[in-house]
Amino acid sequence: MCGRFSLTATPEDVRALFAYIDLPNFPPRYNIAPTQPIATVRREHGERHFALVRWGLVPSWVKDPASFSLLINARAETAAEKPSFRAAMRHHRCLIPASGFYEWRRTPEGKQPYWISPADGGLMAFAGLWETWSDPDGGDIDTGAVLTTPANRTIGQIHHRMPAILMPEAFDDWLDTGNVMARDATKMLVPAPEDYLTAVPVSARVNKVSNDDPDLQSEVEPEKPVTQATKSEKRKRAFASVSKPGDGQMDLF
Repeated sequence: MCGRFSLTATPEDVRALFAYIDLPNFPPRYNIAPTQPIATVRREHGERHFALVRWGLVPSWVKDPASFSLLINARAETAAEKPSFRAAMRHHRCLIPASGFYEWRRTPEGKQPYWISPADGGLMAFAGLWETWSDPDGGDIDTGAVLTTPANRTIGQIHHRMPAILMPEAFDDWLDTGNVMARDATKMLVPAPEDYLTAVPVSARVNKVSNDDPDLQSEVEPEKPVTQATKSEKRKRAFASVSKPGDGQMDLF
């Protein structure tokens, strides 16, 4: 899955890659979390547009979002058939600009976070979905989700899922919901090439949403496994610590 990501590129660099007509200004974000605003790119009236949505998709048919599960990810293999994502796959596909994402690897000591980003240091695009939810009083809110695929071998050493990443040559077809049907768009959602991403262990500070600074992406030494001594080993050490060398008798003092 993808539960945290980052967008630290300048507005100019993001616009250069995604070619939308708007001129938004936004700060670098190092720790974007669910329910926060995320940048998306969608196609409207034949042109690409930049739009902010809340991360956590709410289908238009939901009556009470407060009682509905937060849908931050959608599985690429089933999104076109699932009631929560079916309409968005047909009509509301988008791109989600990202500098990289975080994933956690289970270890005997807990979960070790990793910063995963393009090997060339550039930007990338997650395949995304968006929807507009309208409340009874007339207010609207746009929400979105990140599509995921099975992990490639590189990322699979950390987690079994990864965001669906689209290359620039696929942007037009993915956004063209008028001519590219959902079943054909689904075929575009495949694991990234093995050499496309790099992963480095980072500090557990990323676990706290309020931490949002460049140090979150600095490489650290992963925690080494702590081996637990068996009972027999503990008894041997205890005996050795209370024995006098050579006399075979335990010493209490």
